[in-house]
Amino acid sequence: MPQTSAQVTAAEISRIAGVTRATVSNWRRRHDDFPAPSGGTDSSPLYDLESVRAWLASRGHASAASPSEELRTTLRLHGQGGTGASDLLLLVLAAAALPSEELTAAARLSDTDLVARAQREASAAADTVPATDEVRFSAGDAAVLRALYTCVRDEGSQAALGVLAERELEDSAASGAYATPEPLADLLAHLLPGTPAGVLDPACGSGTLLAAAARRGARELYGQDLLPVQALRSAVSLMLTAPEATVAVRAADSLRADAFPGLLVDAVLCSPPFGVRDWGHDELAYDPRWAYGVPPRAESELAWVQHALAHLTPGGHAALLLPPAVAGRASGRRVRAELVRSGALRAVIALPPGAAVPLHVGLQIWVLQRPEPGGPERKSVLFVDTAAEAVGRDGTVVGRRARGENRSAAPDWDGITRRALGAWRAFTDGPDTFEGEPGVAYVAGVVDLLDDVVDLTPARLVRASRAEIDPSELSAKVDVARRDLVRAAKSLTRTAGHEGWSAAGASAREWRTATASDLMRGGALTLLRPLPDTARTRAQATQDTTREDAEPETRPVLTHGDIASGSGPTGVPAGPYDDTAPVIAVGDVLVRAVASGDGPMARVAGEEDAGALLGNVHLFRPDPARLDPWFLAGFLGAEENIAGASTGSTVLTVTAGRLRVPLLPLEEQRRYGEAFRHVHELRAEARRATRLAEETAGLLAGGLTGGQLLPSREATPRPPRGRSSS
Repeated sequence: MPQTSAQVTAAEISRIAGVTRATVSNWRRRHDDFPAPSGGTDSSPLYDLESVRAWLASRGHASAASPSEELRTTLRLHGQGGTGASDLLLLVLAAAALPSEELTAAARLSDTDLVARAQREASAAADTVPATDEVRFSAGDAAVLRALYTCVRDEGSQAALGVLAERELEDSAASGAYATPEPLADLLAHLLPGTPAGVLDPACGSGTLLAAAARRGARELYGQDLLPVQALRSAVSLMLTAPEATVAVRAADSLRADAFPGLLVDAVLCSPPFGVRDWGHDELAYDPRWAYGVPPRAESELAWVQHALAHLTPGGHAALLLPPAVAGRASGRRVRAELVRSGALRAVIALPPGAAVPLHVGLQIWVLQRPEPGGPERKSVLFVDTAAEAVGRDGTVVGRRARGENRSAAPDWDGITRRALGAWRAFTDGPDTFEGEPGVAYVAGVVDLLDDVVDLTPARLVRASRAEIDPSELSAKVDVARRDLVRAAKSLTRTAGHEGWSAAGASAREWRTATASDLMRGGALTLLRPLPDTARTRAQATQDTTREDAEPETRPVLTHGDIASGSGPTGVPAGPYDDTAPVIAVGDVLVRAVASGDGPMARVAGEEDAGALLGNVHLFRPDPARLDPWFLAGFLGAEENIAGASTGSTVLTVTAGRLRVPLLPLEEQRRYGEAFRHVHELRAEARRATRLAEETAGLLAGGLTGGQLLPSREATPRPPRGRSSS
């Protein structure tokens, strides 16, 4: 029986082939054997996908789209008439357990046999996931099923899960479903002391926080989410990434219909929905969970706080991600006061804007501990402000984001985590002796907090602690910072003075180009991608936990944020990697796999990158006898090149094979490469000078306002700009 095939537009054909739309138009006019339209209109014709692929193959044009992009396209082309995401999620779970050759065999089946096999495998997987409906696939789903098997085989099950989640949660603003960034999830999990056996997330979403708990060693994972597709996705993802854990995920409203009413766990992690007024205030007015006071109607977040505490064993900890207004709203004062008075609130940690959605707001982490009957009295609360610059006792400014730097750039998770965990661990080790850290952490007594407002905003308390900085040490630090800034400014001036280019003439130069896919087929270029997470977690996770000789992975990971910020590798490896994991070498060309956000898109690997593992980055390894690395990096990272090779709506994913490179002699490449190298140095010098200028200004402003520095008596006030001094 012939296989069904979707229909594609000319634009889709250009994406599949890795060429421009104009090239597709030329093919249609010049080649009589180009597939005839099979649908659409005269102005917007549609073509049979399999016929197009066969024609491209006959011409030597292999598909430039990745398997995940093929799955995304196939889902889009089938629209809303195809099968539901729940059935496909179950198939991902089943496919992840199959060896590569079985996945290949499934993708090659006829439509009838493919649908029958997918039906059997997804139905069998449904038995391991609670509360799922009967799996139903039809002949019209064959193209999607084939793309899904291929995606799992080539990129891993997590990649397939991500594509399915995009489809179901496209309107994330309407659904209120946002993923917690992995570094933030890891931070929340590391705020839990020890290794908790059981962890609950009552608003689990896609399961990011529970996955972080599993990485900490948790073996009982409980989750609940209002959206059934999110609950199922969370269950499937956790079963894949933590196969040794017991997973129980339910779909229901946690506040109104708690799926685990009698459950007590060692820890709760949660990023609850913000600002929900219809959370059940009236019907839950006498709920026994409100041990610290009935949450006002406008304080749904305080309902989640008490829900978390109600599920903890005495002495157990919870970490919740909350909006900053919860710390100071007048309506929540009484509940906040009781949380402080009882010792249930242990710490409030402020995050910088951009750490999580909504990106323009600096969210907070509340760390709570359920009081133990007859336990020790808790006399203080820790406040940490990672959003402000960190000021050491000697006046050193650390981790401040430069003014004018785009706030959508990746947060400095390494610095945020170091400051938050450092202060928290010092506080838990000695809550009565830890004195805080000027500009970063402050320990407030319970009595001092119980005023008429009970404002728990970290910035208010932490920034007041700067008065503890020694004036003479700060003055010396200012002098050093000023000298460093002067040197950086001179270096920037020298770099900016380089004149290694000239005008092209009356019109811009034009050249023939080739796609990266073409260069790879010709042997001039090799593309390396990071190993899919599930290639390790599914096939090796069980072995990794039982092997006595397994060594922890210590090599750093280069992330797309490192390329954007110009830093060295800062990522943390997910676990042990074998010898097949790609490792960066000097001279490799690194391109961000995600085009969202500002900053450079590409760079050439240097000594500081060598030996690191790949994060969400494309690695191009050129043949030095045919391609100059800096020439390649300059053109691959060009704005118009990235735009032409990117797909997606909210997140722009760069398809590596579609990037284009001019075809120039090696000697001319090297001239361009030298120019691009100077551009890279100019950007680095400008970034360094900006950082030092902000650090120096921050030291001066903080010293003046904190009383450690005094203005010069000889300083003469300047007249306001724009006004006459006469």
